Amino acid sequence: MKIVAATVLLLLAAIAALAQEMPAAQEPDQVAQEAMTTVVVPVAGSVIGANDVQWKTDVVLSNDLRTEATVVIEMPSAPDQPVMILTLAPGQVQRFTDVVSEAFGIDRALSPLLISTNNRRSVAIGVTVYGIHGTDVTAAQPIPVNYGATYYPLRQLQGLSFSEEFRTNIGLVNLSTEAAPFTLALQRLQGRNLAVTHVVIPANTLWHMSVQSLFPLITEGDDFSVLVESGTPDTYCYASVIENATSRARFVQATIGTR
Repeated sequence: MKIVAATVLLLLAAIAALAQEMPAAQEPDQVAQEAMTTVVVPVAGSVIGANDVQWKTDVVLSNDLRTEATVVIEMPSAPDQPVMILTLAPGQVQRFTDVVSEAFGIDRALSPLLISTNNRRSVAIGVTVYGIHGTDVTAAQPIPVNYGATYYPLRQLQGLSFSEEFRTNIGLVNLSTEAAPFTLALQRLQGRNLAVTHVVIPANTLWHMSVQSLFPLITEGDDFSVLVESGTPDTYCYASVIENATSRARFVQATIGTR
């Protein structure tokens, strides 16, 4: 009986020790606070473009959650991959005029933005881009924010132009950990490729280039489309059509493509 009693005591001691090592059960609100939700802004920057126009990006963060929110902003394609962390009280709004300079203290950079919130839902995010030439400022154009997964192997950029009146830039973004191959097909009519090109974008890289550099044999045209194909998740594409005389820009968001 003494042996049995000793064994029981040892078992009870072991169970007590195990219970002390196990983490306490978390309440749902606590789990929600520890979850991180990340959204992607495909491009943001402060750069000098054609005709010496300086392009800047403004970002507005609005905490429409019921609790305080910790927000992490990253520029993964900028030099040294800068990161900023801030805390927003419920209802608080944080505005960054020229986010590259105000948030990161950088003069020139072009990169996607990764904006993470310590909640199962992101804070509200507004992003606009505009050009400055002397005292002239172009109308701000909104840049769509990807709050959810947007990857699809075949995407389409529509309504593109390159001529004496307009120019088009295309952005290819790879936020994966490996190089990503892209195939781009220029079309005027669906299913009819006028030109095809292949590029490989390194990991954590944004390439922002003119459509003529991608398709040098095509001299001009209006209302073109570009099909963008990539088998690598965490890739994005966009375009901007700019009026040469005024520098007014139109951001083109990718849609699901069809052959």
